[in-house]
Amino acid sequence: MSMHRLSGCPGCAEPLEEGDRFCGVCGYALSSPPPDPDPTPTLPVTPVTPVTGPGYAAAGPAGAALVSAPAVRGVPAGDTAAHPGGAGVPAPGWGSTEEHAPTLAGDVSAQPGGDGPWGSAGPGQETPYGSEPVRHDLPGGTGTPPGGTPWGPPAAGEPYAAAPQDPAAAGEPQGPAAPGDPYAAAPQGDGGKTCVACRAGHVDTDGYCEHCGHAQPRERDHLEEELCSVAAVSDRGLRHHRNEDSFAVAATALPDGSAATVAIVCDGVSSASRPDEASAAAAGAANEALLDALPRGAHPSEAMHGAILAAAAAVSALAPQTPGAQNAPACTLVGAVVSGGVLTIGWVGDSRAYWVPDDRAALPRRLTEDDSWAAQMVAAGLMGEAEAYADVRAHAITGWLGADAYDLDPHTASFRPDHPGVVVVCTDGLWNYAESATDMAQILPADAAARPLHSAQVLVGHALDGGGHDNITVAVVPFAAEPEAVREPAAEAEPEAPVRAETEPRAEA
Repeated sequence: MSMHRLSGCPGCAEPLEEGDRFCGVCGYALSSPPPDPDPTPTLPVTPVTPVTGPGYAAAGPAGAALVSAPAVRGVPAGDTAAHPGGAGVPAPGWGSTEEHAPTLAGDVSAQPGGDGPWGSAGPGQETPYGSEPVRHDLPGGTGTPPGGTPWGPPAAGEPYAAAPQDPAAAGEPQGPAAPGDPYAAAPQGDGGKTCVACRAGHVDTDGYCEHCGHAQPRERDHLEEELCSVAAVSDRGLRHHRNEDSFAVAATALPDGSAATVAIVCDGVSSASRPDEASAAAAGAANEALLDALPRGAHPSEAMHGAILAAAAAVSALAPQTPGAQNAPACTLVGAVVSGGVLTIGWVGDSRAYWVPDDRAALPRRLTEDDSWAAQMVAAGLMGEAEAYADVRAHAITGWLGADAYDLDPHTASFRPDHPGVVVVCTDGLWNYAESATDMAQILPADAAARPLHSAQVLVGHALDGGGHDNITVAVVPFAAEPEAVREPAAEAEPEAPVRAETEPRAEA
């Protein structure tokens, strides 16, 4: 070891190793003579790491200790002449005003380092502390820098005053993110669900943004689906904390090549446990059963009956296995199948189906009878309709799907309308605001057959305008009547007859 080797860098006092020609921290050329003592000493300055990026002077020859020009400020966006590198904006992580970057007292000489551009700050000017400093004035930051001094309000033109933008889309240079950068952890372009609040973070499986922490709206709070022949909308409403309704819509082909349209709507029983799971299980099971039976040539009524039984089994499977467990998951169900000019309805509970003709001069009809206390009182002749539905027990259901349901008796009815129209399949979250068939026809748009999704949206909006006290789900199924020549005379029936035959009240156990 040479006795004349420097033990530390003359520029920054960094320990040196044998054979070093330049300081690894400040880049001081060790072969150069030591600098003359400063006749006007200032406070010691913490050594800095060179920063690359727009807004800094270009590097001089390697190994030269040069002083760069002062950093450019107040350059209009797009003026790339003042910004070597061509970005025309301050380097990522820095503001455009003095209060958004820390300042150092004293005169610091520029130090070469790395392969990119470098520069320095004169007395009282901004000097970077690191390659990508942490911004504490951005959303998710602490609000103050490590030293505890407030940054102050964003100035006009501050590029980070607005929502963060994707650097790649803006054409800005991208580099390694600094530890603690609030936007460094926000995943981009990973194909996952993006936060609706910050528009940057990824939503985890718990429904919260991993970046800003905001809870996300649940997917079931508002759902819409449209096929060429059916559409449905479901909404949480204004009073419930979750959507306990569910629906399924589908289309399939019959053995003769004609099309069949399916719509299932289910309403979870709020007083039961996990009603949202019950309705989803029932809708999915019934839809799957219909799509399996109809293409095999099963009669629509038989297929609907089997679908309701499959839905009941799916809901019963959700019940706890503990013997004697109470309050099992439960829901109601109503479904419609349009196939071969025949309209088939099936239901259990108080969700309903309505027939509304395209010709509003014709009479609309309600196609289902509720499994409810009020309906039983009216059917038994014990109370008038107005009196029964004014009772506080009116909407207590007497039929449902679930492990604790008794005497399950699915209702089915088939109709062959002789004129076109639409079928409205809905939960009580809608029909509470349009109970009679005439009321439903009045709020249904006249072009419902041509625009089923729009019509479903209008119906949901009507319930929300009325107060939205319950979850709201509705499916609109257009029905095109077949020409008289191809209809089967034996299948002709008045719409009311099968409904009355299928809805005899069941005695309570």
